[in-house]
Amino acid sequence: MKKILGILGTITLIGTSTTSLVACNSNTPQEKEYTTEELTKLKEKNKINTDNQEIKNNLEWMVPQEKPFNEVDNKYYFVVWKGKTEWYITKFLNNEKINQHGRKVLKEEDGYEIGLYRYSNFKYEVDLFNYEPSKMTNWPWRIDKGTYFKSVYRWNGDEQNLPDLVVNNDGNIKVN
Repeated sequence: MKKILGILGTITLIGTSTTSLVACNSNTPQEKEYTTEELTKLKEKNKINTDNQEIKNNLEWMVPQEKPFNEVDNKYYFVVWKGKTEWYITKFLNNEKINQHGRKVLKEEDGYEIGLYRYSNFKYEVDLFNYEPSKMTNWPWRIDKGTYFKSVYRWNGDEQNLPDLVVNNDGNIKVN
């Protein structure tokens, strides 16, 4: 009888653990994976509207699936992100490796922080985060649906020709 109860207890424990794990994973939002063709069309569609051909050719719209911050590339990035009530644009140079579980705050505005964070999902990837310290709430770029991150662009041109970009009240980027 003790053996039967022990076996039933083990089966119940394994079943509960597996169900909980599946339930946990199914509730985790996943980023949209674009095909090569979809990504090419979206990059073209999201080019900055300007007459300056150098900016059009070198300012590349990015998506989380490209994982642009996993490697130090010494390129400038422009991130449009939301504070409490308005949109901000932050420019930074991706020139520093983020160590395991490390974080780098890029800008603080309106009670929020924008930065890079190395998280652990068995791959130790680096992602952008929007953090509200007063509520200890964190929004990663990879799962955001445009609520906290409007856009991310990488500058592929020379540093001397870095554009002067501003963001309007709707979070749209304009060349200053």
